[in-house]
Amino acid sequence: MEVMYPRCCGLDVHKSSISACVLLAQSGKPLKHIRRFGCTTRELRELVVWLQEFDVEHVAMESTGVYWKPVWNVLESHFQIVLANAQHIKAVPGRKTDTKDCQWIAELLQHGLLRGSFIPPLVIRDLRDLTRARTSLSQEHSRIASRIQKVLEDANLKLASVASNTLGKSGRAILAAIIGGEESPERLADLALGHLRVKIPQLQAALEGRVREHHRFLLRSLLRQLQFLEAEIASLDARLDQLGQEQGELADALNRWITVPGVDRVAAWSFIAEMGADVSQFPTAAHLASWAGVCPGNNESAGKRISSKIRKGSPWLRRMACQCAWAAARTKNTYLSAQFKRLAARRGRKCAIIAVAHSILVIGYHLQRRSCTYTDLGSNYFDRLHADGLKRYLVKRLESLGLSVTLQPRTA
Repeated sequence: MEVMYPRCCGLDVHKSSISACVLLAQSGKPLKHIRRFGCTTRELRELVVWLQEFDVEHVAMESTGVYWKPVWNVLESHFQIVLANAQHIKAVPGRKTDTKDCQWIAELLQHGLLRGSFIPPLVIRDLRDLTRARTSLSQEHSRIASRIQKVLEDANLKLASVASNTLGKSGRAILAAIIGGEESPERLADLALGHLRVKIPQLQAALEGRVREHHRFLLRSLLRQLQFLEAEIASLDARLDQLGQEQGELADALNRWITVPGVDRVAAWSFIAEMGADVSQFPTAAHLASWAGVCPGNNESAGKRISSKIRKGSPWLRRMACQCAWAAARTKNTYLSAQFKRLAARRGRKCAIIAVAHSILVIGYHLQRRSCTYTDLGSNYFDRLHADGLKRYLVKRLESLGLSVTLQPRTA
């Protein structure tokens, strides 16, 4: 096979050790140098010096959990690094040792058989840490809200049956009074604010329960956790806004993203963190959709299409794209809502959401590539696209009801 990189190195990375194999191309069998290093910063610098002694320019390693990150941080400025998907470089079964693994990675790299993963710049990596931490905190916030509802049900309090948001202003005031020892349904219901005061009779019936000191203790603990999470989420949001002020490119990308229906600031930051502000690393929008896992998969054998199930892709990006797709599907008089209704009628809501998520990523890709804002095509775009066919269909339906139809253009 053709040798693409005559001086290269393969690394088998673990938590506490790294096995390194340097391959030097020569006439005949390539020369191998194998050595084991630790994972501390000092030992990683020794690895850099050792590789530079052999004039190595290209290094490859597999993405093993988070253990590849310290190695990447030290080697990034010295070599061209390929971070390969572990599923793509599996060695021959039965020959699994650290030494053989690093040799196998080096051989694949030497012949150009490894495809590197997308590693964004340092600013985007920091942004990705913030948005993923915020997502985890939001999920924990939802779990604690569910636990609060479970405690209320155990105490025979049916607050959620009357109030749409048990953790709104009225709900929190009622919960604070319950924790404080108030048991009168009338006084608890009188704490309602705004539109909820119309439902005071229903509230009085819903708040007549059997609250014990055990329930008050649990509610106090859960509300304390909820307030802590909300403070942490607010801190992360402030940090994201600070990054936007410091990095003008990120702020511009954010302003372009939020023009898309269904995409708010939180979602826009997540898209930028996962894709980057500069989407040039994806040759086309189709490559981005495939990387995110929102396009049909390929599974064909003997000329038969077995399945078109979507691939795994990037779970963080796909999750946010689907959340935005649900929000866009509920907007009024937009292209994305029309697309959702059109597909949901034929293929079902789940397939339609994946298609809308695909459209959102394609839209975002072109917005960032062209540095422009979103212009909606309108909810009647598909009707205008197939106007003649729609006319024939509607005329046929009316004629089936025994009516005679004559089409005439409307005068201005």
